[in-house]
Amino acid sequence: LLFSSDYSQIELRVLAHMSQDKLLINTFLKDEDIHSKVAQEVFKVSADKVTHEMRRTAKVINFGIIYGMSGFGLSKELGISQGEAQQYIDNYFEMYSGVREYINRVLEEVRSRGFATTLSGRIRYIPEINNPDPAVRQLGERAAMNTPIQGTAADIIKMAMVNINKVIKERNLASRLIMQIHDELVFEVKEEESDIMENIIKKGMEQVITLSVPLKVSLGKGKNWAQAHD
Repeated sequence: LLFSSDYSQIELRVLAHMSQDKLLINTFLKDEDIHSKVAQEVFKVSADKVTHEMRRTAKVINFGIIYGMSGFGLSKELGISQGEAQQYIDNYFEMYSGVREYINRVLEEVRSRGFATTLSGRIRYIPEINNPDPAVRQLGERAAMNTPIQGTAADIIKMAMVNINKVIKERNLASRLIMQIHDELVFEVKEEESDIMENIIKKGMEQVITLSVPLKVSLGKGKNWAQAHD
C-alpha cells in the first residue's frame, strides 16, 4: 500500500506557537476551522454567515501573512482594490495583535543580528534586510518573517522522518519511507504491517515536538497515488 501522511496547517500552528497569540492558539486548541475563524474576524460576521468565498479569502490572508504579503500583493491575489485588501489585513492584525507584535519583534531582531533562526536554532543569514534599496530590503523583510515559521515546519518534518525511520529499523519492518513532498510523507507499506505503520507514522509526526497547539496529521492509504489522496 501507499500511505500519504500530511501535516494539517503546520505553518499556521507554528505561527500560533511562536507568536503566542491567544486567539490563534485557542482556535487550534478547540480544533476549529482556522480559515472560517479568520473569515469571521476579518469580515466581522458570525460563524453561520461565513460564505465559501469569505473562507477562501481568509485562507489567502492566513498564508499571505506568513509570507509577508502586502495590501498590494493581496489585492492582486484576490482581484480586489488595494484599499479593500489593506483593510482586510488591518482587520486581521486588529484581532490577532500577538501575530503583529511577533512579526515586528522578528524584523527588529533580524535587522540587528543579520540572521533569522528556526525554533531548533537553525540560522539563515538575511543581509538584504538592511539594504538601502527598498525593493531588496522588502525581500529581506519577507524572508525574515517567513524563515522562522517555514524553517521550523521543515525542521519538524525532518525530525519526524528520522524518528519514524529509526522505529521502522528497530522493529525490523519491511515498510519504508520513500518520499517527502512539502508537509507530506509518503510510505510504501506491507499490507500486513498496515495497522502498526499507521500508529508509528501518526505518533512519529504528531508527537515529534511539543508546541502550544497540537500537531495534526491526516493519513490516506491505497493501492496507488490516487487512492491514497482520495
